Amino acid sequence: MAVGTLLRCHRNGTAGGMVGLSFDDGYRDFAEEAMPALAEHGFTATVYVVADRVGGYNDWDRKGPRKPLMTAHQVDEVAAAGLEIGSHGLTHRRLAGLDARDLAAQVAGSRHALEDLTGRAVEGFCYPYGSLDAAAVEAVAQAGYDYGCAVSPGAHSGVYALPRCYVGDRDGPLRMTAKLVRDRWRR
Repeated sequence: MAVGTLLRCHRNGTAGGMVGLSFDDGYRDFAEEAMPALAEHGFTATVYVVADRVGGYNDWDRKGPRKPLMTAHQVDEVAAAGLEIGSHGLTHRRLAGLDARDLAAQVAGSRHALEDLTGRAVEGFCYPYGSLDAAAVEAVAQAGYDYGCAVSPGAHSGVYALPRCYVGDRDGPLRMTAKLVRDRWRR
């Protein structure tokens, strides 16, 4: 289910056994492959979109392959299908250490751009690279998001820095079990 929905269920005491699904970066294959698979199984999810790179490529990943990102039309289609669109920053910059002006552009600017694009409220923020500090967490709160999330928020853990479990291409059943055990141990 979408992360925002999961958090509302958690607040209502009805989240037992539920899992939030999230996808970072807004890759085009989310709209073309993941969204139909989710719909086939009756699932929703959150996709965190890099607002100023819509229709472009993952130019922040200098070593990896160039992958196309969703177009504006695809982002709007995903939102219209009932999946949550969250922000992954304006340009996928590391937020820790940024000055207040750059933080506002990355955090608040991305939210406004995605809301203008979809015509819907953007509730969630996901920290690019998991990079955050106290100022970044405060910027997410001040920008009016309902929540923020990162793979390892550390001392900043809270509603604006929720921990997530990263799942990658090489994560089969054994690695997923190990990650679940590790995450339960950390809590």
